Amino acid sequence: MQARYDEPYEDLLGLWSDLESALSVLLSEPLRMPGFTPKLQQIDLWLQDLISHDTDVALYLMFQRAASTTVGYSPSHALVCASLCHVLSKLLNLPQTERDTLIQAALTMNIGMTALQNQLAEQREPLSSVQSEQVKLHPMEGRVLLERLLVRDALWLETVQYHHEVLPPVPLAQLQPVQRLVRILGTVDRYAALISPRKTRGGRSAIESLQILQQGQQYADEVKRALIEVVGLYPPGTYVQLDNGEIAVVLRRGPNPAEPQIASVIDPEGHGLYPPILHMASRKPQISSGLSRSSLTLDLDLRSMAQLGVHSARGSASLYRMVKLPGSKVLGAS
Repeated sequence: MQARYDEPYEDLLGLWSDLESALSVLLSEPLRMPGFTPKLQQIDLWLQDLISHDTDVALYLMFQRAASTTVGYSPSHALVCASLCHVLSKLLNLPQTERDTLIQAALTMNIGMTALQNQLAEQREPLSSVQSEQVKLHPMEGRVLLERLLVRDALWLETVQYHHEVLPPVPLAQLQPVQRLVRILGTVDRYAALISPRKTRGGRSAIESLQILQQGQQYADEVKRALIEVVGLYPPGTYVQLDNGEIAVVLRRGPNPAEPQIASVIDPEGHGLYPPILHMASRKPQISSGLSRSSLTLDLDLRSMAQLGVHSARGSASLYRMVKLPGSKVLGAS
């Protein structure tokens, strides 16, 4: 299935939703799905298509959706992890075979507890003893289920089985392939879990999530540094507090991790700004801190935010045709 990039931007948002839905069906009832591996590979190709067209737009969609709801958490989390692994694999110079296996493992690492993972994201009370045991066993259960689905790739199976293992913080080049993929996937898995909300807590800001990864040093290696480089300290689709009192959404990555392109969407009094105020790189307020989506008291329309996410993509002819936000204020334009 090919993405139709010459259609309005809403189609791209819809395609992302369709991708989540397709993955949800595949992970929820895998034994009833003939041709599991080819279907999963098709989802991977679909994901690659969206990311390769414009990585910033893909990141924007990903972070917006990951932080907006707890419904359907398991496939959403898998898609976030696969997206991050995709962009990381290039920077970390993974061989194509390892890259392919990493994405497949990211999409299926929690296949042994899909229904439970969805339930836990909605659950307010602590895990029961039965649930705790299911969580503990899910990596092995996932491997067993994948074997029943005729997956024969040993590296894929072992990465799923050991994806919660904590490895010594040595350079990736010194690790065996399965250890290398486990290190990358484990870091991404934890980061994605931290930014996503639960019924018991809101999602954390991206920069707070990175700081938590640093604790204990077990994740403080080149994977974390690469994560900062590819998504920034303030990734597209996340929110930031500005020194003028406004709250802005990050549109695109900037020249360095701390200087993204932004647009103010909430004024200092907490009122929504429409049209939003787009800040040019040469003249813009400074970012005071990152914000989690749950810290915003104003409910921002997802479709409007999605349209705003590509407003600054004027360098791409196909994306420029998708910009449908007439009347937006632009500060600092000549």
